Amino acid sequence: MRHRLQEHTHHLGDLKVRTKKSSDDVEGKREQLCVKIRTLSVANKTLGTARNKLEEANKLLSGENGHGRLKNMEQKLRKRQQYMVTQVAQIYPVRPLDEQSPDHKPGITTSSTKTSAAESMLPNGSQRRPLAILGLQLSKPNAKKTGYFSDKTDFHKSSTVLGYAAHAVSLIASYLNVPLRYPLRFGGSQSYILDPSPSVEPSSMTSVVSSVPLSTIMRTMEFPLFFDGQETTRSAYAIFLLNKDVEQLVNYIGAESLGLRHVLANLKQLTTIIQSQQYICVD
Repeated sequence: MRHRLQEHTHHLGDLKVRTKKSSDDVEGKREQLCVKIRTLSVANKTLGTARNKLEEANKLLSGENGHGRLKNMEQKLRKRQQYMVTQVAQIYPVRPLDEQSPDHKPGITTSSTKTSAAESMLPNGSQRRPLAILGLQLSKPNAKKTGYFSDKTDFHKSSTVLGYAAHAVSLIASYLNVPLRYPLRFGGSQSYILDPSPSVEPSSMTSVVSSVPLSTIMRTMEFPLFFDGQETTRSAYAIFLLNKDVEQLVNYIGAESLGLRHVLANLKQLTTIIQSQQYICVD
C-alpha cells in the first residue's frame, strides 16, 4: 500500500513538473506571439501611412496642380528655347535672296554666285526662290583646269556660308540639349565636322579586328566644311553630314526633313517651326 502511494506521489510530481514546463513554454510562446502582433501592428500602420501618401501623390499627379505644373514648366522651357533660337535666326537669317535685310551690305549680296540646284528646288521638283544666309548662297563648285573655282571669291563665300550654318546648327543643338550625331568643330569659315563611323567596312571588320587595334578601327574622321579649290569630295561629304545633323534636329521637334540636299531649306524649316506658336503648345 505504501509502495503504491509512493508511486502515485512520484507520478503526481512528474505531472506537476510537466505542467510547469508546459506553462513556461506557453508563456514563452505567448510573449513571442505578442511581439509578432506588435510588429505586425506597426507594419500595418506603416503600410497604411504609405498607402495614404501614395493616394495623395496620385491625386496631386492626376490633378491640375501636378500635371498642370509639369506642363507649365515644359512651356517655360520651350519659350526659353524659342527665344534663344530666335536670336540665332536673327544673327543668321535664312531668307530668299531677294528678301535680304535692308541693312545688309550690298557688296556682300551677289547674283553671280552659282547656287546649288538643291537649294532652289523643292523635294517634289517645283521651283522656288534660292535661299541665302546674310546674302550669301551656297555655291556649287565649277571644275576648271585651274581649279574648281573661277576665283577665290566663290571659295570664300561658300566657306563663309558653311561656317554660318555650322555655327547656327551647333547653337540650336545646345539650346535643345540634343547631342549631334556628327559633332562640329567650329572654326568660322574653316570649320570641320566629325564622323565617328568605323574606318573600315562592316563586312571586313570581323576579319581585321583581331589584327588591328579597336581604336584604329573606330577612329573619328574629320571632314572640312569649306572648299580648298582643289579637291571637293571630302567637302561635299562634310556638307552631307551637316545636313544629317540638321535633319536630326528637325526630326527631334517632330517634323520631316526636306531632303538630304537642302541644308539651308532644312535649317530655315527648323527655325521657323521652333519660332511658331505650335512649338510652345504642350498637349
